[in-house]
Amino acid sequence: MDAQRVVQSISLGSRVAEEERDDLSTYFVETENWRKVYQGEADVIFAPKGGGKSAIYSMLMARENDFFDRGILLATAENPSGGTAFAEVEKEPPTSEAEFIGLWKIYFLTIVAQTLADYDLTSDPAMRLLAKLEEAGLLPPSTAGRRQLVRRAMDYVKTFFRPPASIEATMSVDPSTGAPMFVPKITFVEPSTEQRQAGSLFVDELFDLAEQALYDADASIWILLDRLDIAFADSAKLETNALRALFRVYRDLQTRRNIDLKIFLRSDIWESITREGFREASHITRDLRIEWNENTLLRLAVQRLLSSDQLRSHYGVDQQKVLSDIEQQRAFFYEVYPPQIDQGSKKPATIDWCLSRTKDGTGHNAPRELIHLLSEARNSQLNRFETGQAAPEGGTVFDRQAFKEALPTVSKVRLTQTLYAEHPSLRSYIEKLEGQKTRHNVPSLAAIWGATDAEAEKVAEQLVVIGLFEPRLNDFWVPFMYRPALAMVQGSAEGVVLADDE
Repeated sequence: MDAQRVVQSISLGSRVAEEERDDLSTYFVETENWRKVYQGEADVIFAPKGGGKSAIYSMLMARENDFFDRGILLATAENPSGGTAFAEVEKEPPTSEAEFIGLWKIYFLTIVAQTLADYDLTSDPAMRLLAKLEEAGLLPPSTAGRRQLVRRAMDYVKTFFRPPASIEATMSVDPSTGAPMFVPKITFVEPSTEQRQAGSLFVDELFDLAEQALYDADASIWILLDRLDIAFADSAKLETNALRALFRVYRDLQTRRNIDLKIFLRSDIWESITREGFREASHITRDLRIEWNENTLLRLAVQRLLSSDQLRSHYGVDQQKVLSDIEQQRAFFYEVYPPQIDQGSKKPATIDWCLSRTKDGTGHNAPRELIHLLSEARNSQLNRFETGQAAPEGGTVFDRQAFKEALPTVSKVRLTQTLYAEHPSLRSYIEKLEGQKTRHNVPSLAAIWGATDAEAEKVAEQLVVIGLFEPRLNDFWVPFMYRPALAMVQGSAEGVVLADDE
């Protein structure tokens, strides 16, 4: 088979897990992290952006039937794609932490209730729960989407914390005074004697009913939350308030054996919401952090390459044999790709070149950028075949030039779709680095930005946090990932001592 047809057969998948659910199982790597989540040993999964948390989430949902056989019902708390279920929250955010906690609790209760109804669980606790939520106007049709559940939860909680009452509560008469009395169907503090006599229940009592209903059915429920970086993206303050309230609810529910929250969160967002202190952080012990190194990223790339029947046939390799040994994975990688991108005894091997070009200033490598680079290299190589350029050498099916042609696209996407999209307030400072040198100190940055040294240092520290800068002694170094998009020139700015690595 000719090299062009072999490269055409390669599909490295999407760089975004949400876009490859149908194919993910063919090259998903079942790591120890996966085992811990699958076996229920971890509740909170942290990972850098593009670090694989959504792939684990997607694989959980793909195995919904397996979980059902284990007595575990899976329910999502966020739309798996498209618009966020929490769009209405951004428009009318809760005004206090207590209101936000109430919102999360009511929302989760309605998800549990909807799941009980979907599985036709009709024990007495289940029916009492459904009846109480319906009485409070919180039980929409079974076809209602998550956004509608959030809207109803918002309206109810707003009524409780910000009266006057509406349809979710009734006005009754205090038997001792004859005065009108606000009687919510569900309360977020212990109801008064009069409220209880009028039918009010504390929200945690509804969780008791939910747990008993699941226990009676010999079942438990996992409520999965992913895409939280999108849910509250337009406001850092809203995101902090929402997520801190979420983790307080997680702590409240930890003692329940039949109701589990599974939270998938970007590690940089977690660091942001805990930077000024967060007492609940010390109580999060059932967590795991997804981290990647050269060997795990190499296996990821090789496993995706091996999904091509034509590629395996071309090189005559056995998929399982290759995946069973890291050295065989490395050897196969270098059958497909050239040994180096830049030639020379002091130049890095191809995998090291790829990792250095897809690493940000925090020092993290993530699968997303590596997959994107290899995918763009495939596109570049096919273009080289189609335009009659020189064939790859040494039995490989990729030319080193394909990688160099791929990098600018990866760089631009990362810059525009991550840094600019998530940190618009810093965009003007980043854009002024275009065409500049790659290593700076505070005075050189102050000159570029037209700022004082103190102002420049403050901005530089923010750029360190988001990964555009890597701090080196008293200087700031721009990683290779962002250089092409900013057309930067390698070297040190005037007044910065030239570094050996430049």
